[in-house]
Amino acid sequence: MPFDKNTWEKKLDLLEDSLEKEKSTDLESVYLLVLEDPEKKEIVGTAGIVAGVGLTRPFYNYKLSKESKFSEALDIRVTSNLLNLVNDFTGETELISLFLMPDYRRNGIGQFLSRCRYLFMSDFPERFSDIVFAEIRGWLNESEKSPFWEHLGKKFFNLPFARADFISAVNGSQFISDLMPRFPVYLELLPEEAVEVIGKAHEDSVPAKKLLEREGFSYLGTVDIFDAGPVMECERANIESIKNARTLTIQSLVKEVEESATSSRHIVSNRQLPDYKLIMAPIKQLADDEVVISEKDAELLGVNVGSQVQALEMR
Repeated sequence: MPFDKNTWEKKLDLLEDSLEKEKSTDLESVYLLVLEDPEKKEIVGTAGIVAGVGLTRPFYNYKLSKESKFSEALDIRVTSNLLNLVNDFTGETELISLFLMPDYRRNGIGQFLSRCRYLFMSDFPERFSDIVFAEIRGWLNESEKSPFWEHLGKKFFNLPFARADFISAVNGSQFISDLMPRFPVYLELLPEEAVEVIGKAHEDSVPAKKLLEREGFSYLGTVDIFDAGPVMECERANIESIKNARTLTIQSLVKEVEESATSSRHIVSNRQLPDYKLIMAPIKQLADDEVVISEKDAELLGVNVGSQVQALEMR
């Protein structure tokens, strides 16, 4: 989410184009959910998804691998650790732009915002790939510098970490393809302080990483090219929130649904594009996949008796 007006205008145009499509295409699509405080009428958080990553512009990562060589004459085996520049996630789906204002990091709001994306993917599966991934912010030192960037990327680009990250967000990563060597990087040639942060999350990003792990995501040796933060990935069908989401029909509306043994807080979507909405609210599930919700919540969602919603229980 770069601080650049022109880039934002382009992103908003792309958002509108993406919603007009009926399914995924051979170009990137972007979906951005915004969290609104209905009382203050203010946006207090965001959560985004990119479908078809790398189809419009190249998308790069480093992938860890090993190389083993043996000399019969010397009876010596040498195993080297390598970083390979790859486009393995081309065409896949990326979770992006999870931001929440500090005053709202309470009462499950962060969980609600993060998991809303899974409900969106469950509502419109034809728009997304089978693999979903998320880049976790990499570890920075006390000076807010990336040891990995300082000892690798900066050697080829002669740019500060923040500047390179900004250029990538605004103009894409073509400059990486232009300037970064295509040959594997031998970790044995890098300083220890650069190697030890590969795949290590920034301390502020550890909670986000744990949320992903709870959903079934795992780190499989792919890292960000700038700060070497871990890339978490999972098959869409195996994401816990998608497996547990249920399509329900509204049986009736009441003044208020109180949390009890038969009702609990859920993330609820109206399943409607382009006017897609989700709320966090208590609902009462009945037999035969029917549900009771409050009149106020039905109004927020733009639904009524007989409408279908999708619901996911809060943890």
